[in-house]
Amino acid sequence: QVQLVESGGGLVQPGGSLRLSCAASGFTFRGYYMSWYRQAPGKEREYVAKISSGGTTNYADSVKGRFTISRDNAKNTVYLQMNSLKPEDTAVYYCNTFMFRQFWGQGTQVTVSS
Repeated sequence: QVQLVESGGGLVQPGGSLRLSCAASGFTFRGYYMSWYRQAPGKEREYVAKISSGGTTNYADSVKGRFTISRDNAKNTVYLQMNSLKPEDTAVYYCNTFMFRQFWGQGTQVTVSS
């Protein structure tokens, strides 16, 4: 079955960096879009970034220029490099893919605070 397992979250100071990873299994990873979403306390889940099977990327305006999504098809893993982090980036970050329905990981907490 499809499984998405995020890791790499934590507490970081404003201006710092983190790299999130999402290990995928149960499907042909290289053939599918992969996305990152996030959900802050009291807010709806929002789109962050996506990467196509061919490596084309797209970002939400709020993270453009600070975050970079990438994938390693040999490792069935998608990454989110987050630089210049701000307190408003604090959220649970979720990995996502779609094949006949949405699949989500369990999420990883990112807290940006001094």
